[in-house]
Amino acid sequence: MPLHWFVTGSRGQLGRALTEQLRAAGAGVTTASHDELDIADAAAVKARLAELPRPIVCVNAAGFTHVDRCEREPEAAEHGNARGPASLAEACVEHDAGLVHVSTDYVFAGDAQTPYPEDAPTAPRSVYGRTKLAGEQAVLAASPRFLVVRTSWVFGAGRNFLVAILNQAALRRRGEASGPLRVVADQSGRPTYATDLAAAIVQLVEADATGLFHFANAGVATWWDLARFVLDEAGFGELQVDRITTGEIAADAPRPAWSVLGTERAEGLGVTPRPWQEAVRAYLASPDAPKLELEPTRAS
Repeated sequence: MPLHWFVTGSRGQLGRALTEQLRAAGAGVTTASHDELDIADAAAVKARLAELPRPIVCVNAAGFTHVDRCEREPEAAEHGNARGPASLAEACVEHDAGLVHVSTDYVFAGDAQTPYPEDAPTAPRSVYGRTKLAGEQAVLAASPRFLVVRTSWVFGAGRNFLVAILNQAALRRRGEASGPLRVVADQSGRPTYATDLAAAIVQLVEADATGLFHFANAGVATWWDLARFVLDEAGFGELQVDRITTGEIAADAPRPAWSVLGTERAEGLGVTPRPWQEAVRAYLASPDAPKLELEPTRAS
């Protein structure tokens, strides 16, 4: 029988991409946004799962992902990133459902010089990283059949780094802001298009993958590299982008300087990521990209 997919966090970048792909493929999909279901409410999750067709696989794309707010609101971070996945895993075990949980590069210290494999020692430096690590550990402890996919620097439909950069460029094109952009150049990672991550999750489930996997688009970039590339591709090549250090920005949470994920395990199952530059171009050509107002607003 075909799988029925249950996507939590369905209004986020990944949740939206996954739901769209599954429905386009004709799969049965049930969704739940954060407002519709608190995944830390075990009774509510079990009740929802009981209503769904079998066999079920749940993809948890929910989480408290605002890194600096996590530092300021540790209880909320614990609720969304640790207790939520643990509760969901318990419910999936009880209802014999599969589970895919999405985690983060922030579980690592960020002091490596080569890509992190799945079995590299974890040492999160932020509340966000610590709570996400607790969540993935709870999922993996609940059942050997469950799957955790770590990813990094996600962009897709909705708010993200690329949208922020392009909006700033549009303000300057309209004459409503001036001066160069200032972007961090001492953090390195792997940008990931939510559409590609969603496709990878489907591939891993179809391959009966279990345990811990990494997925991100191929190649290494700094935030400055990513900003410069998207501006050039979107027609803002003239806009100056200054390189700054992490220490020059006001941030509550520490960021990993190096959070490049190794994806060889996924590639061994045929889940091969395209370069991040190709993914950014695909994003800009898709309905996911922001619609920019480039002309000054005229007074009526």
